[in-house]
Amino acid sequence: MKWLARYWKWIALGLGLVALSVAVSFLPIGEWVKTFTNWIRGLGVAGAFIFIGVYGLASVLFLPGAVFTIAAGLVYGIVGGTAVALAGATLGAGLAFLVARYVARSRIKKFAQQNKRFGAIDQAVGEQGWKIVGLLRLSPLIPFNVSNYFYGLTSISFWPYLLVSCIGMLPGTLLYAYLGAIGQAGLSGGKKGHSPLEWTFLGIGLLATIAVTVFVSRVAKKALQKSGATKKK
Repeated sequence: MKWLARYWKWIALGLGLVALSVAVSFLPIGEWVKTFTNWIRGLGVAGAFIFIGVYGLASVLFLPGAVFTIAAGLVYGIVGGTAVALAGATLGAGLAFLVARYVARSRIKKFAQQNKRFGAIDQAVGEQGWKIVGLLRLSPLIPFNVSNYFYGLTSISFWPYLLVSCIGMLPGTLLYAYLGAIGQAGLSGGKKGHSPLEWTFLGIGLLATIAVTVFVSRVAKKALQKSGATKKK
């Protein structure tokens, strides 16, 4: 069963996509999304700030950020969605960091000490600081919401942590916002009448974004292995 231990994440992802497809078939997802996006748009600039605040709070509460990033793409498009989602994710990363460092440090530290992977990451951060955090953001070894708390226990300072987190989260944020923007184009395609050429450019852009994200993640993974923050499999 070695193959199962090696590929279980991909299997889980496949099953998740199948479950999502089934849910979309039986639930009025399109109508829900349209209602949400119309409500946010109706709030104007205030809606963007509300979205950022909700995203930040969701990150602290361990809610999946990908859902909010895709929603940002649906509402604000590729560029605006990336900016809004990145601001929300950075806010959440900062809040969780501060909670871990100043509020719930003892409990989180006890949990972190039971994780061997975090021990290696903690040592690497102590030696190379913000570089390791930036690489981890590009190639996450632990879930985003959990890692935000873990970094609060390391020796890295708050502002360097926040800056490299924002930069490191950019490729993934752009990818999910792009997915949301394409989803919005599909939902409103009948009204806007996207031409085949426009769809072609959207598709090429998405593929390019995925390729860059994968490439950057692999480069970051190799750098982390070299630093000792993670082991080769």
